[in-house]
Amino acid sequence: MKLSALRNVAALRTTAVALTAALSVAVIAGGGAASAAPEKPSAVTSVVKEGRTWHLKVYSAAMKKDITVDVQRPADESTPAPNFYMFSGLDAGEGSASWQAQTDALGFLADKHVNVVLPIGGRGSYYTDWKQEDPRLGLNKWKTFFTEELPPLLDSTLNSTGLNALAGLSTSGTSVLQLAEAKPGLFKSVAAYSGCAQIADPMGKQAVKFSVETWAGGKVANMYGADDDPAWVENDPVINAEKLRGTLLYVSSGSGMPTNADVEYYLQGAPGPMGVINLGLGVGIEAATNACTHNLKNKLDSLDIPATYQFTPMGTHYWPYWEQALHESWPLLAQGMGI
Repeated sequence: MKLSALRNVAALRTTAVALTAALSVAVIAGGGAASAAPEKPSAVTSVVKEGRTWHLKVYSAAMKKDITVDVQRPADESTPAPNFYMFSGLDAGEGSASWQAQTDALGFLADKHVNVVLPIGGRGSYYTDWKQEDPRLGLNKWKTFFTEELPPLLDSTLNSTGLNALAGLSTSGTSVLQLAEAKPGLFKSVAAYSGCAQIADPMGKQAVKFSVETWAGGKVANMYGADDDPAWVENDPVINAEKLRGTLLYVSSGSGMPTNADVEYYLQGAPGPMGVINLGLGVGIEAATNACTHNLKNKLDSLDIPATYQFTPMGTHYWPYWEQALHESWPLLAQGMGI
């Protein structure tokens, strides 16, 4: 081959290499496949053991942050145990309004062969997947976390049996039913204490708005959208009650009528006008959840879906009633977990 031809071949090769490099840079700069960093997977990132309590940090890929999950392990860790998820109310365990601080739940469950799972975080979120990030309450993808991300991680970390039960109170009394409907069969037994199951009707929407906006400072427009958005219907446990078929259900509420002990509790907890206001809220909220709960019963009865109900003739919206409900619902919860 002549020298001039060799030079032409070399020049073509140099040009091809340069073009390839330029195209690669263009793809990376333009955000093509080559520039996409791999998503960090959901994982248990740390475990701190304090006696029988394990403090877990669980990274949620959906929410792009670590979630704190405390677990009370059974006394005998040598054999697998089921997982019993316990949700606190609107405060989501972030403050003192929690199962741990307000009830004897951990003591009551101490001799049970079960992992007691206590998530901390999600204040004002209703533990649901929000449409978009909220300026006050952040990125909320709790339905994804509790139905897709967390269960398999707990099964492997705790060496659990793979059987799950779920209990929640107040706002999370709505959430537990939503989660059971989101992934039927994941939670074998579910207990909802003083929760409003219907959210798509005007009264239900107002209850959600009061909790999320008035109390927690978020915006329901970021949660389910405008009042006519289909997301309200899609997440309404009463409308979607058929998805509860096959789940062992315990549902309870009080009438809202206060006992003398209720009055004393509220007035001593916040003396003066605030105590009276709190008493009024405790009465009104429980009366509303009682109406919601009866509507849920009517819907389940119409579908011939069995459930255990506890409607107390007295009782307002506070912790002693939920502690009692936990004790009374335990046999059903245990049945679902095979213990």
